[in-house]
Amino acid sequence: MACESALPAIMDEQALMGLNPNADACYRQRALAYFEQLKESLDGWEVCAEALVKGVYSDDHVKFFCFQVLEHQIKFRHASLSAAQQQLIRETLMKWLQGQLMNVHPEKPFIRNKAAQVLALTFVMEYLTLWPKFFFDILALVGLNPNGVDIYLRMLMAIDAEVVDRDILHSPEETRRNTLIKDGMREQCIPALVESWFQILQTYQHTHSELTCQCLEVVGAYVSWIDLNLIANDRFVNLLLSHMSMEELREEACDCLFEIVNKGMDPVDKTKLVESLCQVLQSAGFFNVEQEEDVDFLAKFSRLVNGMGQSLVLSWTKLSKTADLKVSAESLRAVEAKVPLMLQLLIHEDDDISANIVGFCYDYLHVLKQLPALNEQQKSNVEAIMLAVMNKLKYDDEYNFENEGEDEAMFVEYRKQLKMLLDRLAQVSPELLLESVHRVFTGTMQNWQTVQFMEVEVAIRLLYMLGEALPASHGAHFSGDTAKTSTLQAMMRTLISCGVSEYQHSSVTLEFFETVVRYDKFFLVEPQHIPSVLMAFLDHRGLRHSSPKVRSRVAYLFSRFIKTLHKHMNAFIEDILSRIQDLLELAPPENGFPALLSNDDQLFMFETAGVLIVNGESPAERKQALMRSLLTPLMEAFRMLLAKLPQEGDEERQAALADCLSHAVGFASRTSKAFSNKQTVKQCSCSEVYLDCLQTFLPALSCPVQRGPLRSAVRSFLHRMIICLEEEVLPFIPAASQHMLKDCEAKDLQEFIPLISQITAKFKNQVSPFLQEIFMPLVMAIFEVLSRPAEENDQTAALEKQMLRRSYFSFIQTIASSGMNEVMASQGETSLLSCSEHKPVCLNTGTDLLCLAGAENIERVLFTIIQGAVDFPDPVAQKTCFIILSRLVELWGGKDGLVGFPDFIYKHIVPACFMAPLKPTFDLSDAQTVLTLSECTLTLHMIHLKRGPECVQFLQEYLPSLQVSPEITQELCQVLQQPDVKVLKNYMKVFFQQAKL
Repeated sequence: MACESALPAIMDEQALMGLNPNADACYRQRALAYFEQLKESLDGWEVCAEALVKGVYSDDHVKFFCFQVLEHQIKFRHASLSAAQQQLIRETLMKWLQGQLMNVHPEKPFIRNKAAQVLALTFVMEYLTLWPKFFFDILALVGLNPNGVDIYLRMLMAIDAEVVDRDILHSPEETRRNTLIKDGMREQCIPALVESWFQILQTYQHTHSELTCQCLEVVGAYVSWIDLNLIANDRFVNLLLSHMSMEELREEACDCLFEIVNKGMDPVDKTKLVESLCQVLQSAGFFNVEQEEDVDFLAKFSRLVNGMGQSLVLSWTKLSKTADLKVSAESLRAVEAKVPLMLQLLIHEDDDISANIVGFCYDYLHVLKQLPALNEQQKSNVEAIMLAVMNKLKYDDEYNFENEGEDEAMFVEYRKQLKMLLDRLAQVSPELLLESVHRVFTGTMQNWQTVQFMEVEVAIRLLYMLGEALPASHGAHFSGDTAKTSTLQAMMRTLISCGVSEYQHSSVTLEFFETVVRYDKFFLVEPQHIPSVLMAFLDHRGLRHSSPKVRSRVAYLFSRFIKTLHKHMNAFIEDILSRIQDLLELAPPENGFPALLSNDDQLFMFETAGVLIVNGESPAERKQALMRSLLTPLMEAFRMLLAKLPQEGDEERQAALADCLSHAVGFASRTSKAFSNKQTVKQCSCSEVYLDCLQTFLPALSCPVQRGPLRSAVRSFLHRMIICLEEEVLPFIPAASQHMLKDCEAKDLQEFIPLISQITAKFKNQVSPFLQEIFMPLVMAIFEVLSRPAEENDQTAALEKQMLRRSYFSFIQTIASSGMNEVMASQGETSLLSCSEHKPVCLNTGTDLLCLAGAENIERVLFTIIQGAVDFPDPVAQKTCFIILSRLVELWGGKDGLVGFPDFIYKHIVPACFMAPLKPTFDLSDAQTVLTLSECTLTLHMIHLKRGPECVQFLQEYLPSLQVSPEITQELCQVLQQPDVKVLKNYMKVFFQQAKL
């Protein structure tokens, strides 16, 4: 690649052929290589510059390519170019621009955009130093030539993107530069630019709508940071208003006026500006919204009115905090005067137009909320907004409930905005909202058989929305304020008794069940309605509905309903279980018939069944019988499918069977969520049933195929059983662990470790023999998986290993901090660190387990902890390692501690406390790393507590080896001896920050 010598004056024609999108791959590859060559070359770009000026190539892709090469030079090499080369770039761009003025056929838009970007980049690089007359040179050249004006306007938008646009992230240096550029432009050329815009708008408003719209966009972009008086004056505003009456310009004119109105300014001046603008728009007839048929324009106009309204509210907010009551009252009158127009736009049938005004509406209600009292007109406004919201919440005929697409998603978002308005209305006038909803709801429910679905749905929806609009502590809507509770109770009574649950539309059905569950506390007050609602859940209206979407949602809602009202279900338990029996069947993969409920939905059904059985008032024997009848079919199906699985040759069928087996385990596990401290498995006499489940599911661990999903399912079940069965689960753990450690991957181990940690933390001494047995096999399995080679760029494998390392250290931490006593057995001939003194190690500490494997293995484990603390740039794992080391020092570091351990402290733990934070990867600006440093400091503190002056003496000898001065060494040792550990933490942070400078 030529980086020193000049490239030939002509371009590589064959390489240029590869720029065509339809070119062969080999040509495209050559073109890419040629592009890189030209970019790297010191003067290759000059060939491109010459080609652009002389118009050597007619192919658009080649022209674009030349601009790209030029762009690269300006962006990345501008500072290293000679003065002559920089001048050549300026001349190239100006000559190319001059050539455009004469073109009968302008360049394609993508060429013009790229040229504008290159001009903008040149401006950013040179305006403050080399080319202060940039704009004057451009304006003098292009004049009012349409081709020139087009590129000039595109360039201004590109400059806005480079210098002003807040959505683009800039470095602090770029931000400073951009501020200087804007300051320079304000002083030198903004008036000239504004004049050019006015001339362009005036010249082309009737003849060239595209240029005029481009110019309006530029004005809108620049108005936020230039002197507003240059734009907000009679001649400019009159011109913009005239554009509002021209069909092709008015949308862009609306956007431009919106940006003018949005500009930050003094509240009094802003009020005057908005008022004068409104006056002119109103006298021009723009406020007659109902006469306007162009919905696209009305959407823009609605956005403009929203901007004006919100600006007035902001002005009022600022002025109301001053002592000038007169000016504040005037700004409030200005706000109020826009409300009729706001209401017209809010109730417009087009949702985009309505959505664009919601912001002003919301802010207006916020104003009313702050007033001490509302006058009659304001009350009337609140009512009008309320009616508008209720009306706009309705679905239209075209809404597709079974296959919701983009339009439906947009309406759902719009409904969320309306809900915010309703919540705000509730804050302004809760009584009025309750009264309005009651009126609409009652009127609709009286005639639901003859009313369209959208009317019925919105009536129930409004009742549902009251639950959040009128909040109550823990959903207690039916106690406290009598007016509210009696109205809500009356509406709930009507909802349940009027028969609307029979309405033949899925949206109404879903809203019915959602509302019933939202107000489930109603049934505590009036439990006589429970049977009729239960029937609705269980028949064709709910779980047997024709729509899968309805059935799925109802399964979840039914679960919530039963959980809340389980105390009132005793009379119905066996009837409900009988009615849902077919929904609790495991659907085998070869069935072929679509199940009524998905597997996820069935989880809710099994949990519901469990809640009914466990919380019933029947004797424990009956609960056991019911639970057995619920789980026995699952166990039978599981045994049958597990026997089939190894014989199945087809991998897809194998996966389907394994999936089905996993679901069976998941269903059984879900039933156990019904138990609580008040109703344990033992108290319900259900232990035997779940032990049978365990014996049924555990053989899946030795299945030779589909190990991953089966192990995962059984492991999750064991987690649940440890909680539910407690010590009764222990006999099953050793065999299960043995199977799960065979042929395992990183992910298997990562998921297995939390199970062992859970057992360790829960049962402590009870499981010490098992832990003695499992500890080293587990550790060795982890070491083996971590030592497996992986592809250098395999991010997934690297992440799995990182997560496994974290799990391993967490496991050691659990062992170290579990406080298990009388665990140790004699270790025979050696101590931890192969000490010459032969005696058994017998410590009543949680970490005694670490000794069980013998000195060599313990040493290996300890070194992995040191390695984890120092060598792996993973602050989460490092923090855990320092916690472990601190705990080990606490347990073994004293005078009566483990023989040989003090040597380990000084040879490895103390150095780790310094080597880890000194690593370049130890980033002290990262919050997680700061937490690691805190644990590292606590480890040092613990060493000093346990070893006293000996530790200080060691540091005085060790720190100089790290090039720490005698003064700093002395200072650190003094801080270490202070009792306040916070002082030490702060000192160590500063110590390492300075050490890394």
